[in-house]
Amino acid sequence: MTASTVKGNPIIRMIKYSYSSILLVFSIIMILGNMFQDQTRLAHQSHPAVALILMLFAIVWLTMVEGGQGALVGLGPVDTELYKDSHPMTYRCTNIIYKGDNLDRYLLGRQFMVILIVFVVELCGATHAKSDDSDIELWGMPGWLIGIFLVSGVSMILFTCMVGQLNSEIISCHYMLDYLNNWFALITVWTAMAIEFSGILHVCYIVQRTVGYLAGQPILSKEEPKTLPQNIFFYGRCLMSLALLGLSFAVTFVAIFEKKTTVWESVPPWASVIIFFVLMGCIGILEGSQIAYFAVVKMQKSEQGQDGSMGYFAKKSADILFANNNHNLAAFLVGRQLCVVSCMFFIARITAVKIPDGEPNIFGVPDWMQAIFSTGLLGAVIVAVVASVSWRLLASAFPIVFFKNPLAYVFLRFCLFLEMTGILHGAWVIAFIIKKVTGVKRDEVYIGTADERAAKSHKDNDNIHDGIGLVGSLDVGDDEPPVQAFNNEEEKIKPDVEEAGSSSDTTISIPSS
Repeated sequence: MTASTVKGNPIIRMIKYSYSSILLVFSIIMILGNMFQDQTRLAHQSHPAVALILMLFAIVWLTMVEGGQGALVGLGPVDTELYKDSHPMTYRCTNIIYKGDNLDRYLLGRQFMVILIVFVVELCGATHAKSDDSDIELWGMPGWLIGIFLVSGVSMILFTCMVGQLNSEIISCHYMLDYLNNWFALITVWTAMAIEFSGILHVCYIVQRTVGYLAGQPILSKEEPKTLPQNIFFYGRCLMSLALLGLSFAVTFVAIFEKKTTVWESVPPWASVIIFFVLMGCIGILEGSQIAYFAVVKMQKSEQGQDGSMGYFAKKSADILFANNNHNLAAFLVGRQLCVVSCMFFIARITAVKIPDGEPNIFGVPDWMQAIFSTGLLGAVIVAVVASVSWRLLASAFPIVFFKNPLAYVFLRFCLFLEMTGILHGAWVIAFIIKKVTGVKRDEVYIGTADERAAKSHKDNDNIHDGIGLVGSLDVGDDEPPVQAFNNEEEKIKPDVEEAGSSSDTTISIPSS
């Protein structure tokens, strides 16, 4: 396959860049107009300016959380002394992250940050009518247009994906040193570590040990065994986290059945519960598939099921996923991003607690506690534990089970279709502008290539991520994924993901300490 074929028709690429960028600009204009019409939840409860400032702060922080993850994991194998003087803040970040099991702790806290920030963005910018969705109006626009972009949440989903996530991943995968060389990156690292230390997600360690036992895999750690006081503190947080998860479910279900959430008025409580679990299952399959694909792509061809020995869906998945020199894997990851964010926005609407005027608080709690319930924190806890981390752990232990699952194959096809439409290509336009404005340079300018570093006795440590089981990011590259190809017989399939994303494979192996 020639380079021009892989890149695709330049006219089609330009069309995708253009229409995606126009959609994004239109979505942002509608979000701002909707916000200043007091038709978002936070704008109505406080002031549109407050909602706007908080949304911008959250979306900017989301870019650092998403991009910082890829950069931190991507720099793991590189000798830190090579950039100690040229990038002192990056050096501080990596020195914290690669001490003991801190990478695992950071990634666990970071996973919760992503979900919580998406929930906050939804709170600030998503449409919430004062009574019912028929009340939504904006500049005399037709109802069908408002329904598509505002009521359904399409504008917010496109805004979050392109501005808050994908463009930062594009930049950070090859400009890691410059991306992390600032206080913002360091503060983000500290915040993620503090979240993990708080114990909010420590129930994930219980899941980890259960999965490890079922898979017969030992729990690896780079630290000394814990002392008795450390064990008491650790398991105490596990119990606290388990209780918090139970409380989160209890509050959410009571709010749903008492119609005290921000879900659409036309959706009955029983349907909300069903949709809630279906969407969490969708996120789980997408999260688990990501892990499984990165695990299987590193296996030998005989283990990937390309010969049909593992069933029809394993063979079809292998034929599609690893075709086009693994570029279809990168395309899947882009489409997957859109699916996951969409599910999170709908879950946020279903689980966000909203007490009508004159109605009592959930369980009769004080107003200050009800205010915490209304932030979306409890919904974020449920999604992080039940819909994200747990599925990642399962896929890490049993990747083949996910790989040959028919539902995973359906999502693979759907995600490839979404990427092929070019609806997210505006993210590459944003990344191009940011790179030009900031003047960031590729990492090779500062530290050379891996071969050059090896020649100077600074060989990369390829085993730095041993024991880590959960992929959490992707290397989508400076350019959009090449045109998808589905004829696996015309080309030789590479056994690695160097082209599709190995430079920023991130995992959340939950630490044992």
